[in-house]
Amino acid sequence: MPPRKTKIEVPKSTAQQLGSIVKSSRDIMRKDKGLSGDLDRLPMLTWIMFLKFLDDMEQVREQEAKLAGKKFRQAIDPPYRWRDWAANPQGMTGPELINFINQDEAVRPDAKKGKGLFAYLRSLQSTNGDRRDIIAQVFEGTVNRMIQGYLPRDVVNKVNEIHFTSRDEIHTLGHLYESMLKEMRDAAGDSGEFYTPRPLVKFIVTAVNPILGETVLDPAAGTGGFLVEAFEHLKKQCKKAEDFSRLQQGTLFGIEPKPLPYLLCQMNLLLHGVEYPEIDPENALRFPIGQIGDKDRVDVITTNPPFGGEEERGILANFPEDRQTAETALLFLQLIMRKLRRPVGGSKGGRCGMVVPNGVLFGDGIAARIKKELLEEFNLHTIVRLPNGVFAPYTGIRTNLLFFDRTSPTKHVWYYEHPLPERRKNYTKTAPIQFEEFADCLAWWKKREENERAWKVPVTELLATNCNLDRKNPRAKEDITHLPPDKLVDSILTKERQIADIVGGIKALLASQRA
Repeated sequence: MPPRKTKIEVPKSTAQQLGSIVKSSRDIMRKDKGLSGDLDRLPMLTWIMFLKFLDDMEQVREQEAKLAGKKFRQAIDPPYRWRDWAANPQGMTGPELINFINQDEAVRPDAKKGKGLFAYLRSLQSTNGDRRDIIAQVFEGTVNRMIQGYLPRDVVNKVNEIHFTSRDEIHTLGHLYESMLKEMRDAAGDSGEFYTPRPLVKFIVTAVNPILGETVLDPAAGTGGFLVEAFEHLKKQCKKAEDFSRLQQGTLFGIEPKPLPYLLCQMNLLLHGVEYPEIDPENALRFPIGQIGDKDRVDVITTNPPFGGEEERGILANFPEDRQTAETALLFLQLIMRKLRRPVGGSKGGRCGMVVPNGVLFGDGIAARIKKELLEEFNLHTIVRLPNGVFAPYTGIRTNLLFFDRTSPTKHVWYYEHPLPERRKNYTKTAPIQFEEFADCLAWWKKREENERAWKVPVTELLATNCNLDRKNPRAKEDITHLPPDKLVDSILTKERQIADIVGGIKALLASQRA
């Protein structure tokens, strides 16, 4: 008769206690001269929590394996587990602790000489892709910037009060962690390009609607916001144990090459319940897109790729000569088009919801060639035009949302102009966009009709104007009488460009008829 399973009781902390622990840890880190701000403090707190989280999960799994009469292999061996060097409040501290963390070789907690903590964690390898690989990848780009060894001990002691074996506690800490990510975005300024407002992420995922059993990818994962939202969306569809197992493995995939957001992404996903995050730490654009085959394709892509950047020459060589561009958003758009699953044997084609800067819509030359392929080989069914300030104050660039799938060529494109709330001129840091504001758009999404916010444009018209997708709301009334001179000039030039596009399209149609 197999041994009877008993429930493993774990202590719990209230939301107030968890908030206090996190705040106290950050206050301690403010005293360390090696940390210059939240951009340094949050990664430090993250890797410490990461190791505590892993050890708590390992102890639970070890107990469960014993109860089931199964063998258990630890991801981290003694004396490098949290319980070996961190759990004892009177354990290693001062220069001894700093040396153990930082140096390639140091005196370990068992008083023997051996690899330092980070050196050991970076050396972990697995033959079957388990947690060891994740740990090694996380710590490959992680650096300890604290220089006063007694302060790290104080932080470790604080984090030791968190019980990652409690689901309620992890859920609460997940929300706290999201608030810290938002604060980090606020502190990042120009470095914060990998963050997207959570309400916008939720809207995109809701509109794309991933279904359990589909594969979901974010090729520019950042701190994992899209993947977390997709996980929460899919979790609601799980009814049986097999459903949860399917969600946990082989469903969510991310790519993030920057060490800091990669670490934050792993922790963000772990805290929200993703047990084995599958995040590729290399450049998503590193493969020639012509070599991406069916086995590399996915069902759903939701993402906000970087834009305005510049890739090295070797990366550009992965794209056709007439499609090589410095605009990273256009490179990612090509990658996404290639990565979406083709409709083979009656299966549905892949679909995507993504953020793009306004320049992608009206760009010509290389941009026009890429958009022509998008219109002719994909179904670009919806463009949501976002108002100013959605990403303010981090960038003033106007943005749009593209929704397309690989079901058929485009017949017409629906446009939806998302309005600012009443009596608001823009979004701000203190008054950001809210998910509830998308309620009208989501209601319209299911039953599409033209109205004061929505209109559609035939693909023939778009192709005839060199694939200019920058279409204004035909029902919008712009009062230009009180515009400042520079805005007035911009408005006139925009209208002139629109008129020129229309005239060019008419001429092209007439020429084709004569031919």
